[in-house]
Amino acid sequence: MPTAIEASPQQVIDKAKEELKKISEIQPPVWAGLVKSGSHAERVPEEEDFWFRRAASVLLTVAKRGPVGTERLRVKYGGRNAHTVSRAHHRKAGGKTIRLILQQLEKAGLVKKEKIGRIVTSKGIAFLDKAAKV
Repeated sequence: MPTAIEASPQQVIDKAKEELKKISEIQPPVWAGLVKSGSHAERVPEEEDFWFRRAASVLLTVAKRGPVGTERLRVKYGGRNAHTVSRAHHRKAGGKTIRLILQQLEKAGLVKKEKIGRIVTSKGIAFLDKAAKV
């Protein structure tokens, strides 16, 4: 039986997304469907449950790379900003969505704040391992 770190990230995120929808502390804000995910994006996310997918992805990333902060996650979720004349450059993702997701995961007890960043709690590891089961 693989753990969340050994299993396929796509499967873990898909299953964790569905489980996160059941947790009352994790809810998208009113403005979530109206803003882009960062300056590199051309449009707002079209996916209906974008907030829960990003929350599951952030939780898995914190489990793999922790302790991490908002800035490191902004770099991870950023992307290319294409230019017509000059070369493309990497742009960070928006910090508000990542910060709010981390705060919601903290309220749910899946993540806790440490001195140098956030780490996954034992409840969060159990949650991800449960999502990794096939």
